Amino acid sequence: MKLASLQAAEKKLVLQTYDRNPKLFTGGHGVHLRDEAGVEYLDLLSGIGVCALGYGHPAIEKAIAEQSTKLLHVSNLFYQEHTAPLALKLTEMTGLDRVFFCNSGTEAWEAALKLARAHATTLRSEGKRIGTKVLALEYSFHGRTMGAVATTHKAKYREPFEPVMPGVEFIPFNDVAALRKAFNWEVCAVAVEVLQGEGGIRPISKEFLAAARELCSSTGALLLADEIQSGMGRTGKWCAYQHYGITPDVVTLAKPLAGGLPMGALLCTEEAARAMHPGMHGTTFGGGPLVCSVALAVIDAIEKENILAHVTEVGDYFLAQLHALAKKHSAIIDVRGTGLMLGIELNSDELAKSVAAQMLDRNIIINRTSETVLRFLPPYILQRQHVDTAITALDSLLTSNANAGAVLAGEHTHG
Repeated sequence: MKLASLQAAEKKLVLQTYDRNPKLFTGGHGVHLRDEAGVEYLDLLSGIGVCALGYGHPAIEKAIAEQSTKLLHVSNLFYQEHTAPLALKLTEMTGLDRVFFCNSGTEAWEAALKLARAHATTLRSEGKRIGTKVLALEYSFHGRTMGAVATTHKAKYREPFEPVMPGVEFIPFNDVAALRKAFNWEVCAVAVEVLQGEGGIRPISKEFLAAARELCSSTGALLLADEIQSGMGRTGKWCAYQHYGITPDVVTLAKPLAGGLPMGALLCTEEAARAMHPGMHGTTFGGGPLVCSVALAVIDAIEKENILAHVTEVGDYFLAQLHALAKKHSAIIDVRGTGLMLGIELNSDELAKSVAAQMLDRNIIINRTSETVLRFLPPYILQRQHVDTAITALDSLLTSNANAGAVLAGEHTHG
């Protein structure tokens, strides 16, 4: 089917939850996607942070091909050969003790919220004083399920579905005093993204994360870290919290975990894990043989190809070029991020929307988040020449938009 017929069919048949760009992609290789006409696009979004090793990576293709001839699904009522090896890898990478496998980031976060409540129930049964409240942060985004959306700050994600899960209070981002004021025995968890994604590439401060860790440790509340977008090497370390030297009680991973196949994971400490027992939580498809085998291949490739160091090196270069661009263009009011999770905040939502669209016209894929932020989540295999291509295009577009704005302002002045 061609684009026009697909658009017509989807308009009639598919629930309208996405405002899709009018592009039909049919293939890809490396850091490029290819459309139906064979035109290549530099992908600086990687499926919203999913395709960490780009497209057509031989390790992923090999793992899919081999496992697809063996076993796709067996259910979690039985053992399969890849679960324990992957769990071992993830616990070694994160410094946590146990893993729960699922299908997506929001499912992993839902499990984290359930674990926090279950852990508090366990503590109460042991005579400790602890409640059920969750403290979350402004600008946060944790997913689309009813629990995840309850801890997601932006009203447009929550209000159509109210009442959502009760017992959530939002704290101003990086406001340590507000956190200390809100925290008490009623709190069972503090929920953070160490580097906020949908919220506009906002890094948590060392002071805030340290205070959250201290407060949780003082009562037995759990510190929940959503690393769905920032984890699995995106910032140059396996998880963004590893830049801070502070370990959470619970971590959620997803997006790049299985290189493009749907997979999520919750990791937790032994202390948190003791609240869960057989039958309390589960998943039909989570942690199946195919996705686990591919996730192992992704981790193996990242290690063998020394990709974490590469993410740091090319990410530092990308960040430096964005800072240089900001010195040239007053429309850029901030540059943020770490590794290959970067963003530039522009001075208007209309400009950000326009530049993102014009970049697509130039065959470069980025997106706009938090209205005014241009977000870059490229594959980890990005090279400096790809960064240069993007910076040149951004420079040109910001210049032309500024010139157009100046002309328009002049017309208004002299009109």
